[in-house]
Amino acid sequence: MCLGIPGQVVEIVDAAKKLAKVEVSGVRRQVSLACIVSDEHPIEACIGDWVLVHVGFAMSRINEEEAKKTLELLMELGEAQKELESMQSSHDINLVGNS
Repeated sequence: MCLGIPGQVVEIVDAAKKLAKVEVSGVRRQVSLACIVSDEHPIEACIGDWVLVHVGFAMSRINEEEAKKTLELLMELGEAQKELESMQSSHDINLVGNS
């Protein structure tokens, strides 16, 4: 499954190479904006944009509300994954104890 993580463009690192710093939940990473920059939306206009980041590339721009909802959902999924792992560990312990 491919997953895009919402982040906000906070700084242009290299305009010629279309590289920027994007903040994702407090962590800043360098990403390429090449997929979202155009004549109508130049790189300088990207500061403040919310984008979906996948493997080092901003794949698309999204609005802030969508970004926040997606981040909340991803956090919930992370919590659900922890719970499933905890249940699996508990199940494995029960199987060992009952053999």
